Amino acid sequence: MNIGIIGAGHIGSALAVRLTSLGHTVYIANSRGPETLQEVAEKTGATPVTAQEAAQLGTDLIVVTIPLKNIPDLPKDLFAGVPAEVPVIDTSNYYPLLRDGKMPELETGSLTESEWVQQHLGRPVVKVFNNIYAHHLEGKGQPAGTPGRIALPVASDDAAAKQKVMALVEELGFDAVDDGTLHQSWRQQPGTPSYGADMPADKLREHLASLGTERTEAQHAEFLANHAQQERAMEAQGIKLK
Repeated sequence: MNIGIIGAGHIGSALAVRLTSLGHTVYIANSRGPETLQEVAEKTGATPVTAQEAAQLGTDLIVVTIPLKNIPDLPKDLFAGVPAEVPVIDTSNYYPLLRDGKMPELETGSLTESEWVQQHLGRPVVKVFNNIYAHHLEGKGQPAGTPGRIALPVASDDAAAKQKVMALVEELGFDAVDDGTLHQSWRQQPGTPSYGADMPADKLREHLASLGTERTEAQHAEFLANHAQQERAMEAQGIKLK
């Protein structure tokens, strides 16, 4: 496949390494221009391009993997001319303390993170790769049927795009678990028990089912508090997010 990746951070680079190793052609972009991506190109085998070129050249799949706060800065015509059937993956997470600042729409719980992204991008997105560490994404994929194989939740309102992305997740060495609609993707956001937990498929399905489909006020408050605690711990460890 021809795959465009917008964002050359930890997740974008990890995906580029794995996808090129599987024989896919990968075009990768960042906010500073392709001339700054030589090291990334050497490490990943991806071709450095602009964000607009990544969207146009990713004729089979596009991945948007940039800090949440930078989503509104993407070109408004980024997907002009990109066919509707090309899936767009969103990997973003909301980090109000360490990176993004407080975003009222996400604090109230009326929108999930990827619903907010979808509104800004102006086209359907598929939420995946947000709840696994980049080095696990790059190094912990296993053949189908391997005991304990890590499962990744996949959420979207676009059923066809979701199926394409779930097939890619499987190809990368992970069990793809359907996490329902984008409005239900709160179940894989930071602060929830599945975030960074590397659950196998049976445990992940059981966990998602246990949360229900409509997020309650109590759940939203609990997961925000969990995430705030996680962010404070990361800050204490000197972890910085770009």
